[in-house]
Amino acid sequence: MSDNKSRTRGLGRGLSSLMSDVVTQESGPPDAAPRNESRADQSVPIEKIRPNPHQPRRSFNDSALSELAESIRSKGVIQPLIVREADDEMFEIVAGERRWRAAQKAGLHDLPVLVRDLSDTEVLQFAIIENIQRADLNAVDEATGYRQLMDRFDHTQEEIATALGKSRSHIANLLRLLTLPKDVQQLVSDGKLSAGHARALVGKDNAIDLARQIIKGDLSVRQAEKLASDVKKAKAPRSKAAEKDADTKSIERELAAHLGMSVRIDHEAGGEAGKLTLNYRDLSQLDDLLRLLSGD
Repeated sequence: MSDNKSRTRGLGRGLSSLMSDVVTQESGPPDAAPRNESRADQSVPIEKIRPNPHQPRRSFNDSALSELAESIRSKGVIQPLIVREADDEMFEIVAGERRWRAAQKAGLHDLPVLVRDLSDTEVLQFAIIENIQRADLNAVDEATGYRQLMDRFDHTQEEIATALGKSRSHIANLLRLLTLPKDVQQLVSDGKLSAGHARALVGKDNAIDLARQIIKGDLSVRQAEKLASDVKKAKAPRSKAAEKDADTKSIERELAAHLGMSVRIDHEAGGEAGKLTLNYRDLSQLDDLLRLLSGD
């Protein structure tokens, strides 16, 4: 199978079709009706169903499980689990482990299932995507899910955006959060810092100190952006840059005209290496640059 065919199968028609079976009930309140109710293929004894050992989600909130179990006692399992057949006459969960756990708490003996023929790779991809679609997922965990799809399965931002019905800029913005120090990422995961606040800190050397100032001062996103900008200006070198040669200035102008943004080239003293700096005015212009560089 060619790489293109493999990628198409991974996040193309096959998985997109499978994604239409995903429960949205798990993302909402326990008694919420799913947006896309599917009819079960069959009913399976609960003891014949087991979780996926490679499920990336490891923690399940006990309080939320108890609420869902109470809903299941009164209304049953509205949306079937998605499973695949295992070699030992068992069924392995592809999507719906939370419902399976809650159903055990509720004392159910059988569960409705949709049986799908999926490879190990497809199961893992689907598990990641199902987690990304959770309403209670924080921005860092969502970004980590996107990064897993890109690094482990060679999917592009454009493919992920199309498959999940999100904008490419949304994917790109969240991925930038993963460049922040772990301490700052943890503040986002803990809900102490919003994704908007955290984006203002991307690329800042003192990001954790700025994050603490933002939290302490209860700053808005605009105030956080101004704080980060003011700190950058204060640290900017005051010494006058050495005069550049004509060739360097010419290259800067050519690149600026081609890319449509400000370009700066700085050569290291006494060497052939240097630094190329591109300045974008907004995220839309940055997305245009990414599209140009990727050949889209």
